[in-house]
Amino acid sequence: MIVSPLDYRYGREEVKTIFSEESNLRSMLEVEAALAMAEAEAGIIPQEAAEEIKMHASLEYVKIEEVKRIEGEIGHNVMAMVKALSSVSGESGKYVHLGATSNDITDTANALQFKRFYSFLADDLFGLSDALYQLSKNNKNTVMIGRTHGQHALPITFGLKISVYLAETMRHIERVEESRKRVVVGKFMGAVGTGAALGKETVRVQSILMKNLGLGEEDGPTQIVDRDRYVEYVSIIANVATSLEKFATEIRNLQRPEIGEVQEPFNESKQVGSSTMAQKINPVTSENVVSLARIVRGFLAPMHESAVLWHERDLTNSASERFIIPYVSILIDDILNKMIAVFKGLKVHSDVMMKNVVNDDLALGEAYLMALVNNGYGRQEAHEIVRQASMEVRDKGGELRENIEKRTGKKIKKMSPLDYTGNALLITEKVLSDYEKIRKSRNT
Repeated sequence: MIVSPLDYRYGREEVKTIFSEESNLRSMLEVEAALAMAEAEAGIIPQEAAEEIKMHASLEYVKIEEVKRIEGEIGHNVMAMVKALSSVSGESGKYVHLGATSNDITDTANALQFKRFYSFLADDLFGLSDALYQLSKNNKNTVMIGRTHGQHALPITFGLKISVYLAETMRHIERVEESRKRVVVGKFMGAVGTGAALGKETVRVQSILMKNLGLGEEDGPTQIVDRDRYVEYVSIIANVATSLEKFATEIRNLQRPEIGEVQEPFNESKQVGSSTMAQKINPVTSENVVSLARIVRGFLAPMHESAVLWHERDLTNSASERFIIPYVSILIDDILNKMIAVFKGLKVHSDVMMKNVVNDDLALGEAYLMALVNNGYGRQEAHEIVRQASMEVRDKGGELRENIEKRTGKKIKKMSPLDYTGNALLITEKVLSDYEKIRKSRNT
């Protein structure tokens, strides 16, 4: 019986595979095989025994069903795997798991899964950045109204709006890459983290093991890899999810008919917007991103709580992490790719943007305030003149500039919102240039 929506609705198969039951067992077997080879290199077990263990440490020999059967008898999942691997490794089975504790295997297996997923996460963030880069570049001169508090404020460009998202995504790239060395970390220091079972050789074995697996080493172990690393991982993913929700919320707002400035991709030849209101084009992908982003962030608190363990370890983190790590990873990949598709196929109604901005004379309030200052008025005095003039225009109609001239007796140059976008182009081009450098660096 399938219960989780991840199994039938959300997530890409190539990412779900990383965190699947089969992958989890395969990763643990990979660690056991690498451990045996490291111990052989250190002269602790015979090389032939290590080769035998390595050969049988696969799902071809160690069957999930057999591991589950053993676990049902003994009540310990890692020991069930150890027993299953030992039994298929013949005489060499006596060396399986030598000097190890369960979390040496599970946490190092987690690190392998993190390592594999980080490649997807980095690709996703660059894919999103590519889409934002192109959209910003194409619209760097597309003037629109900027909004604060949901109200018209000052003119901006759509290119500037999207370049802000690009800059934010670039920071996420930096966070992800910087965190990799702290998150992709395993351990082989046994029970309570002292490595007492193999004595001084433990340090050497851990070094060989992690080097061969391409992982970092836990430099301050207890019986587990320190969970501040996992907290950082989930926190970064939650941060990315928050940005995606913000981006998607803006698309949803700008697609509202009374604004109508953008529209997310919609297959008009086939796609159904509503089961009864056949005319509707709903921003369902952006809404889906928002919904799933909230689920991702919901795992942040339990991950923090899972880092608070008794003494050198307890088991209160185990069950929650079986949900947290796969779910946040699979869902962030899912919504990143959905957001990429939205920005790649986004319809930009520049004509509507233009109409919304040029029809709002009040959006030039700051411009006229500065014109008064340049005519000798104090800033506060000018502010009050513009405020009163604006309130009268809202109440009785008319043009803001003319109302200000009537109040001051000063002639003010008529302005266009198109001429009051400040440094929007400069900022946009700076962000675009910064991304070009990052992209070039990644491709070389």
